Amino acid sequence: MRVLVGMSGGVDSTAACLMLKEQGHEVLGLTIRNNDIGLADSSGCDEPAYVSDARVLAGKLGMEHHVADERERFERDVAAPFVRSWLDGMTPNPCIECNPRFKFRVLTEWAGRLGCDMIATGHYAGIVCHDGSYYVSRGADGLKDQSYFLWKLPQSVLSHTLFPLGGMTKGQVRALVGESGIDIPSRESMEICFIEDDYRSYLRRRMPDIDSTIGPGKFVDSEGHVIGTHDGYPFYTIGQRKGLRVAFGEPRYVIRTNPARNTVMLGLPEQLNADSMLVGNLSFTGMEPDTVPQGDMEVMIRYHGRPVPCHIGNAVEGGRFLVHFHETVQAVTPGQYAVFYRGDRVIGGAEIVSQRGINQYL
Repeated sequence: MRVLVGMSGGVDSTAACLMLKEQGHEVLGLTIRNNDIGLADSSGCDEPAYVSDARVLAGKLGMEHHVADERERFERDVAAPFVRSWLDGMTPNPCIECNPRFKFRVLTEWAGRLGCDMIATGHYAGIVCHDGSYYVSRGADGLKDQSYFLWKLPQSVLSHTLFPLGGMTKGQVRALVGESGIDIPSRESMEICFIEDDYRSYLRRRMPDIDSTIGPGKFVDSEGHVIGTHDGYPFYTIGQRKGLRVAFGEPRYVIRTNPARNTVMLGLPEQLNADSMLVGNLSFTGMEPDTVPQGDMEVMIRYHGRPVPCHIGNAVEGGRFLVHFHETVQAVTPGQYAVFYRGDRVIGGAEIVSQRGINQYL
């Protein structure tokens, strides 16, 4: 087949190219320029290091290579919504939205333009077909498994996508590339590709006046008593312990933020415990909107979180659903995603919404 691979200039996408070529496919590379991080890596360079690195690697592999300059679309579809979510008091996960709305959409568009049969990436995940539907499945490397980030990919994409690294560990991938004799740039990968340091610094760069427009606020306890001051609610997330700069006799954690009042509630770790959560925009593979599969399943409420057995109750007000955990979990965080599994298959997902008022449904 003729396969278009998303190339980042790193070891994983390079290994994907090597594997596909060894399988006899005609492999092309596409690097999506979504930001200019790394632009100053080399003097006089007019493109980021990850773009030039990918071009060099494609040349070593004897591959046709293309660059898609999608900085404007990335700003509109990924970066700007990320900032808005923080200002709304959420803790967003931009990678989950980026995959269907941006990365795989661009790859699919270019695959059509270049006459490719399939697209491929270096994700540590698999794709299985079950009862006529395509599902993302867990990767073989439990520490690197990225199925959580891919749950929103539609059938039209999954049916034309390959994840060559799904059955490999990171160690095996590094060994494969090492045996090929190809040198990979030793750049450190970032948790969020468009943030070089941390999200707080990023918000300040994006909004230089954020400290004056939002300004300091109050730390409060669960009874509303003021117990300190903070830098502004967007700089805190549920479950955070470090960086509070308030001394207590025992550890305190962020329990909740209130954008309307610019307050941050602190409490004890047990106040983060939950046996249920509210989710919105629930979607399951092969099922109509607002319908859910019967029976038990597992849910992950954050990347690298521990899968927890659960079941989903009936719809409640506002089209939300109540998810019941079969054991206690900690730090249910609005803005993150609940991803549901049966065995190794991702069967669906939903947005975690505010826990306010949840007791009326229990």
